[in-house]
Amino acid sequence: MDLGAPAKVPPFPMMRFLLIEVLLPLLVLWLVRGILRSLFAGLRSSVVRQPPRPAPTIHTGGELKKDPVCGTFVSVDASVTKRVRGELVHFCSPACRDKYRVA
Repeated sequence: MDLGAPAKVPPFPMMRFLLIEVLLPLLVLWLVRGILRSLFAGLRSSVVRQPPRPAPTIHTGGELKKDPVCGTFVSVDASVTKRVRGELVHFCSPACRDKYRVA
C-alpha cells in the first residue's frame, strides 16, 4: 500500500447518491401508493352511499302575523293557529299556542 498515492474516488458520487438515496425510494413509494390506491378503489365503490338530503323548502313572501305570546313574526302558511272568540290567532309553535290565555 502506497501512502503517497491519492485515494480513488468513485466516478459521479453525487449521481449515485441521487439515484440510490433519493430517486429509488421515491419510485418505491409511488409504486406502493398506486397498488394500495387500486386495492382500496374496489372497496370504496362497493360501499352503498345514500343520496344527499334535499334542502328544505323555504317559502318567501306572504303575510306575517305576530305571535301574541313571544312576539315572533311568523308566516301565515307556517303558523300554528287557534280560534279565540271567533278570531284566528297565529302562533310560532304549539308551545306558544298552549301558553296563550285569553285576557
